[in-house]
Amino acid sequence: MRNEVLEALNVQPGGRYVDCTLGGAGHAEAILDRAQPGGTLVGIDADPAAITRGSERLAHFGGNFKLVNGNFRDVGDICRQLEFAPVNGVLMDLGLSSFQLELGEGFSFQRDTTLDMRFGDEGPTAGDIVNTYSEAELADLIFKYGEEPASRRIARRIVEARPVRTSTELAKAVEQAVGRRANLKTHPATRTFQALRIAVNQELENLAAALPQAHGLLGFGARFAVLSYHSLEDRIVKEYIRRESRDCVCPPGLPECRCGHKATLRPVTRGALKPSLAEIEANPRARSARLRAAERIADTAA
Repeated sequence: MRNEVLEALNVQPGGRYVDCTLGGAGHAEAILDRAQPGGTLVGIDADPAAITRGSERLAHFGGNFKLVNGNFRDVGDICRQLEFAPVNGVLMDLGLSSFQLELGEGFSFQRDTTLDMRFGDEGPTAGDIVNTYSEAELADLIFKYGEEPASRRIARRIVEARPVRTSTELAKAVEQAVGRRANLKTHPATRTFQALRIAVNQELENLAAALPQAHGLLGFGARFAVLSYHSLEDRIVKEYIRRESRDCVCPPGLPECRCGHKATLRPVTRGALKPSLAEIEANPRARSARLRAAERIADTAA
């Protein structure tokens, strides 16, 4: 949804932009290209390899970009340290990059790799979780983050199959637990892999932490846009924009406002934008993408 992202951010020549999740640097390149002459960008990624690839891909923009190996949960601190604020736009693309799926450890059940799933090199791996959590803890994790109705059967089979060392061993255990119907568009292990990846990388917590920081970096009239790929992420973004677009967030039923909250955002997208059929045909991975954007407005009470 490259064109939709550019329009949602209203990218303009000379603008300052932040790509919180650099990945393959495709969006960063498109933003910088449209922001010329004079446009600048800070790109952030937890994967050092993404920083290396991004530096090569963006080299033709000279000194108009700065890439940082870090987590987007720290976007506010990173930009302040670089004296890169206020900005005209912030992008968060929460999906896995093609490089992570094709080269990363444990992300894909189509390749036999170690169960790692970390975007960087910090914290426990997916293998640690799979092989040390109790059956009940695994079932709860798979249900909470994967929204998988068969989570208890899957957790039971994973525990029985321990030690589970690779992505294909995990996929096999899930398939043994729930079976595989020929008419399914996705592999039965998809939700389990999603749940583990989210837990390993603390993706929902990081998103919740990053949204107010991105909001705080925006100048008046500037925008942030978020591409999410499952309902848990999209719900967090939707609720954040809804809350910050309202003058009062008091619980229903109070006779008068007591919170003093004032709207500082205006939704740009009407609901969530979805990819076109043509884009889905060209890139099936885009089928679950949802784009939401909001614009910073002045606090009328300020």
